[in-house]
Amino acid sequence: MREKLRKLGLDLPLLPTTAVGSYPKPEQLVEARRMMLAGRLKPKDLREMEERATKEWIALQEEIGLDVLVDGEMYRGDMATYFAENLEGFKISGLVRSYGNRYYRKPIIVGEVRWRGPITVDWWKFAQALTKKPIKGMITGPYTMMDWSFNEYYSSRKDACLDLAKALHQEVRALAEAGAKIIQIDEPALSTRPEELEEFVVDALEIVTRGVDAYFIAHVCYGAFEFIYPQMLELPVDNFDLEMSNSELDLVELFRRHPFTKDISFGVVDVHSHVIESVDLIKKRIRRALEVLSPEQLWIDPDCGLKTRTREEAIGKLQAMVKAVEEIRASLREG
Repeated sequence: MREKLRKLGLDLPLLPTTAVGSYPKPEQLVEARRMMLAGRLKPKDLREMEERATKEWIALQEEIGLDVLVDGEMYRGDMATYFAENLEGFKISGLVRSYGNRYYRKPIIVGEVRWRGPITVDWWKFAQALTKKPIKGMITGPYTMMDWSFNEYYSSRKDACLDLAKALHQEVRALAEAGAKIIQIDEPALSTRPEELEEFVVDALEIVTRGVDAYFIAHVCYGAFEFIYPQMLELPVDNFDLEMSNSELDLVELFRRHPFTKDISFGVVDVHSHVIESVDLIKKRIRRALEVLSPEQLWIDPDCGLKTRTREEAIGKLQAMVKAVEEIRASLREG
């Protein structure tokens, strides 16, 4: 897939480093969002705080040395609710439990899902203007949007998913037209019902990506991959971003039996652990990946978004990750 990246004008180093999407939000921004929901803060004042936090994370990523940056999602709450709030056909429920003590406002599909205009494009433009490094465009995928919503309108999960795909295709196209060359489709629910992968998920992702000139990454975290692999390689994306470290790299043996044929963003730090991994441990994980993958296939990133970590933990994990990659690159050049 490196040839595709070059055709898009992206000259990335071996083992490109990136992040999955979210970073920790400053507490004052979290409180400001609560105040706005309560009608005690104007949207423009919240926007100013979101922009300031985004600028800080872009600068930090450049300082740390990541190759492909993300906007940090300072403007989003839950990944599904954010898109539902900006698409036709949804209303939003009260709070429901997501996992642990985390809650979100679950979307409810109450009518035909339609795209009513750009959702993430302005934020992508804002972030990209702050750096010369590529910024990923990022959307929540149609299958996850369908699976994480109550459906009160469509007669089947398939119908809901395919209409969501049509709407999200327009968002992807708008991102590409704005200049986004790398677009990540977040699909953490992908392994929820393995039988649906071939029934309609492949079709849905084909709708989302069709005719769009971009390098596509499917982010799939904390799933039962053994039930959808190698079938998931049929999805029309260039790169799969997978959680690896939290599961003790057990997928490496799966890849040994069924070779991985696309690029992979290989999670080397566990975002659910407060521990900042050592450079040596991360290097060990990268070397395990290189047992079954070529260096040309391999991107390096955390397991998932870092929003649940403290700012210091997130920075520490990324710094260790970049240092480990630099040392592995040097050894590959020497070897």
